[in-house]
Amino acid sequence: MLGTGILKGLFITAKNLVGSYYDKERLTTLQYPEEAANIPENYRNFPFLVFDGEDAVSTLRCVACKMCEKECPPQCIYIVSEKDEKGKIMRRPKVFDIDISVCMGCGICAEVCPSSAIKMDHIFEVTAKDRFSDLLLHRDQLAKSVDYYKQIHPTDFAVEEKARAEKKRVAEEKAQAAAAATAAKAAAAAKTATAATPKTDVAKAATATAAV
Repeated sequence: MLGTGILKGLFITAKNLVGSYYDKERLTTLQYPEEAANIPENYRNFPFLVFDGEDAVSTLRCVACKMCEKECPPQCIYIVSEKDEKGKIMRRPKVFDIDISVCMGCGICAEVCPSSAIKMDHIFEVTAKDRFSDLLLHRDQLAKSVDYYKQIHPTDFAVEEKARAEKKRVAEEKAQAAAAATAAKAAAAAKTATAATPKTDVAKAATATAAV
């Protein structure tokens, strides 16, 4: 019938209009900032650094390999490795800066990080008065606990913890096998030494008898 398409369109429009008064899923308008936005788990904004313990500096996962600094497309990451009293380079950053005014939130730094130290944050409410100082985040500002990472990325956290536990199990099994092999080798050496001792004593006794 002529005009059927128009009638179907009007019916769908009317259905959505009426449904928007009682169906929560049809309410596309969010009363922000009174209502918080429902951010999906795979959302990414700016990077942050993960630490495992209580101290954000000593338990930081970052090993200052500078892989993220090399792979960052806009070159907004700057890292300086920490050194000990003798000038030897340590496996942790003394300086870790990210200029979020340049960062485009691509997530490449998190993908290439070998120690799972960089993750993408969910915070999007970022304001600053000074573009050059307030938007340059330093190591202490970027450091966030592993509990925070678990809260915003529970699925990725579970996968990483499973892989970490499997790696630990394999390492423990290898260590136990190496310890068992060392113990067996030591026992075999002790048994050989014990078996050789009586023969030595008999030979000494025979020599003494012949001398008499």
